[in-house]
Amino acid sequence: MELELLDNVLCKLKQNSSVLTGPGDDCAVVKIGGENLLLAVDQLTMDVHFTQDTSPERAGAKLVKRNLSDIAAMGGTPLWMLLTINNGGCSEKWLERFILGAENCAESYDVPIVGGDTSSMPGTGFSASITIAGRAETPVLRSGAQENDGVYVTGLVGNSFASGHHLDFLPQLDEGRFLSKYASAMMDISDGLLLDISRMARASRADFFIDPQKVLLRSGAALPGALRDGEDHGLIFTSCSDVRDEFTQRFPATPIARIGWVGSGRGVVWNLNNDQPFDMKNSGYEH
Repeated sequence: MELELLDNVLCKLKQNSSVLTGPGDDCAVVKIGGENLLLAVDQLTMDVHFTQDTSPERAGAKLVKRNLSDIAAMGGTPLWMLLTINNGGCSEKWLERFILGAENCAESYDVPIVGGDTSSMPGTGFSASITIAGRAETPVLRSGAQENDGVYVTGLVGNSFASGHHLDFLPQLDEGRFLSKYASAMMDISDGLLLDISRMARASRADFFIDPQKVLLRSGAALPGALRDGEDHGLIFTSCSDVRDEFTQRFPATPIARIGWVGSGRGVVWNLNNDQPFDMKNSGYEH
C-alpha cells in the first residue's frame, strides 16, 4: 500500500518554493530563514508495530526512536516533537505509562515534546504518531547515489521482532551526521533491507548490485528472510569513499559492511550471487 500511495498520490501533492524535498524521502526538507528544516511523521499501531504484551513504556520509546531514525537518515539533528494519540480501549494508566516512556526517551536525546493532540477511536485499538522537526546543514537524500559508488549498511539485519531489537534499537544519529560528509545517498532500514534498497535505487535512477552474503546478520537471522524482515533501523548509504575504517574507529559498537555497488540503470536491484534481479514480490514489511 505504501509504494502505491507514494507513486500515485503523494508525489502529486502541490508544493511551494520553500519546499526543497517533498514526499518520498525519510524527511521533507523546507528552507526557513537560511536553514534546512527537516520534517517527518511516523506512527505506531498496536498489533502492527508492537503487541499487546509490550510494556507501554517500551512502545512509547519505540515511537520516539522511529522518528529520530528518520532524522538520522538525513544526517540531521533533531529539535522538537509533537505527539498525537488515538485511543480505543487502553486504560488511563496505560496511556500515562506510554507517554512517560515517550517522554523519558525524548529527554535522553534532548528533544522536547512541545505539544500534540489526543482523540478517541471506536473499538479497542490504539495508535500514536510523532511529528518531528530537525535541521541539517546538507541533508542527504535517497536520490543521490552515483555510478561506481559502494553500497554500505550500518548495523545488523534480520530477526528484529523475535530478538526484541525492534523495541530496543538505538537511532544512529551520530553515525548519520558523520556519514553525511561522505554519503551520496542515505536512508534508514525500516521496511526491510531489500525493499528499502529498491526505494533508493528507484529514487536515484540507478541499478544496485548487491551480494547478500556480505550482509551482517543479527543472531538468529538467516538469509533470505533477513533481507525482508524490517525494523532494523540501521542506515543504508552509498559513497565513492570507503569510510569503514574511520567509521569503526569512531563507532566501534556499530557494525558496518560494504554489500555492493551502484551501476547505471533505472532502479533494478541485482543479486550478485546469480546475476539475476531480486524477486521484489513480498520484498519487505509494508504497512
